[in-house]
Amino acid sequence: MGFEPKKIKIDGRIIPEMVKHLNINFKQAQKFVDRKRVYYKGKVLIDKKAIINDEIEVITFTPRPSGNKPIFEVKEFGVFDKPSGIAVHPKNLAPSTTLLDDIKYYLGDNANLAHRIDKETSGLVLAGKTKQDEINLKKMFEEKKIQKYYLALVKGYLKEKITIDKPIITNKDLNIKVKVLIDEKGKKAITEITPLKIMGENTLVLAKPLTGRQHQIRVHLYSIGHPIIGEPIYGVDEVIADKYLKGNLSYEERMKHIGYHRLMLHAQKIEFEYKGVKYIIISKYDMKNS
Repeated sequence: MGFEPKKIKIDGRIIPEMVKHLNINFKQAQKFVDRKRVYYKGKVLIDKKAIINDEIEVITFTPRPSGNKPIFEVKEFGVFDKPSGIAVHPKNLAPSTTLLDDIKYYLGDNANLAHRIDKETSGLVLAGKTKQDEINLKKMFEEKKIQKYYLALVKGYLKEKITIDKPIITNKDLNIKVKVLIDEKGKKAITEITPLKIMGENTLVLAKPLTGRQHQIRVHLYSIGHPIIGEPIYGVDEVIADKYLKGNLSYEERMKHIGYHRLMLHAQKIEFEYKGVKYIIISKYDMKNS
C-alpha cells in the first residue's frame, strides 16, 4: 500500500512549501494537515499557518500496483475485477496492498472509489477518474441508479425465486461491531434471489440487492437458512467470528470451522447510464463453472 512517510526541508509557511515540494495544490496540502498526516519533530502538525525552517514529515500516498488492471475504461471512469482477499481501501496508514493502489496507478492520482465491496467478496468495482465523476457516481449509487448483480454459492437447495424483505440494523455488540442484524427497528433492505444451478449439496444463486445495506446479501441469505459458502461471520461461532475479524484465525482453523478459504460471493454485473450512455459491464469470472 502506498502510504509512506516523506521528509521534506521547508523554509516558510507550511502550506505553500508543501505545494512547492510535493507538487500538489493548496486544497490538497490543507487536507494533509486536516487528516493529521503532517509531522514536525515527531508530533502531528495542525497549524496551517505555521512558519517552519526545518524538516517536516508528510505521510503521502504513492501507488504500489499489484497488476490488477481495469477491465473496462472510458474518459470518466474505470471498472476493476477485484480478487477475493484484497481490500478496496486501506483501513489506516499501516502498510498493506489494496485496490486503491491499482486505481490510482492505472486511472490517475485523482481517481477514487465510487463504492466498496467486502474484502472477501470478489468482482466488479467502479472508480471515478476525477473528483466530480466520483461524486456523481456515488450519488447515483445512493439514488439506486446503478444496479448491481451478485453470484453467490449458498448451502442447501433453493428451487424458487424469492424476495427477501427484512430490515437491517447495525450491531451494537462491542465485540463484533461490523456484524449487522435483522431487526424491525433497522433500515429497509430488499434482495431478490434467483436460483441458477444446483451444485452438489449447494445452490448457485443470482442476488439482486434493491437497497444498499452493509452485508445485505450475506445476512439476508443467512436469515432464510441458506448462508453463503465460506461465510466467516454469520452463522459462525462468535469466538471464531471474532478471531476472523481480528485477523487471528489461521487457515487451518478456518477450514475446520468454516469449511472454505473464501466467501463465495462475487459482484458479477453492473448496469447504469452515465452522461447519456448506457453501460452493462460483466465480470470475466464465471462461478457457474468454478
